[in-house]
Amino acid sequence: MENLFMYILIAAVMVIAPGVDTILVTKNTLSLGTRAGQYTTLGIAAGLSIWTIVAVLGLAAIVAHSIVLFTTIKYLGVGYLVFLGIKSFMAKNTFSFEMDSSENNEVMTPSIRQYKKCFLQGFLSDALNPKTVIVYITLMPQFINPNYNVNLQLVTLGAILIFTAILWFLILVHILDYVRIWLNKKKVQNIFNKVTGIILVLLAVKLALESNN
Repeated sequence: MENLFMYILIAAVMVIAPGVDTILVTKNTLSLGTRAGQYTTLGIAAGLSIWTIVAVLGLAAIVAHSIVLFTTIKYLGVGYLVFLGIKSFMAKNTFSFEMDSSENNEVMTPSIRQYKKCFLQGFLSDALNPKTVIVYITLMPQFINPNYNVNLQLVTLGAILIFTAILWFLILVHILDYVRIWLNKKKVQNIFNKVTGIILVLLAVKLALESNN
């Protein structure tokens, strides 16, 4: 691998830049607490892992250059974002489960089913994002030395991207945990849900209008 430090910097910028992953981690953390944000982060990592495996198997180039496959993945992703956006927009005030929930200070926590939903949202966010495969096709080859094991280098670069994503989003989750205390008002949460829903739908529209080339 060449210019590894430069690749790490680029990967960090890509991960930190606001996008669907950031919105999902923010929404789930503020709604359900830190564990929900952590499960969402694990889902994002799993989604990136799928594309790493695809790249190592040599299928990434096929997906990127197949109009049918690329478009299918693209519009599945668009549909999923619209679904999440509408669901968020229509949601009632979000209850902060890790805060005291009644006069007798009974503490409620989200169910494992809700955590699984957070994981699935993170996973599908990246698994159905065709732009992820473009990273493997256009960015990673610039940092690969063809004189050495290409697959091993792809795995290493993919692992760096995944680790960077996990590290950043876990940091973001803990930052949001402090912010969540100030957002534990029904009116604020209602506005947050609607704004999040609108942003997700707009991102879906943006993805749908982007050229496949």
